[in-house]
Amino acid sequence: MTAYDFSAPVWLWRGDSAWHFLTVPSALSDEIDELTTGRTGGFGSVRVEVTIGATTWRTSLFPSREVGAYVLPVKKAVRQAEGCEDGVMAEVSLRIL
Repeated sequence: MTAYDFSAPVWLWRGDSAWHFLTVPSALSDEIDELTTGRTGGFGSVRVEVTIGATTWRTSLFPSREVGAYVLPVKKAVRQAEGCEDGVMAEVSLRIL
């Protein structure tokens, strides 16, 4: 299984929602897109296992035309456990499932 490590700031989705995301770097997004062609789920999602700090969970990456890369949702429990709120740089380990 393919794994990646990168750093990215946590950002808050626009509007009244509480959704927080990380943007997967463009070069990694391109590589993931090539590796997962024909294996994506709804909305082009890609199943992944993610680790930030001591917290590991499974979720999906979603392609964002707006951002031009995959975005990774970061749930509240992870943000609280790892102290990574809006604007904080997070060290991410990501594994394609």
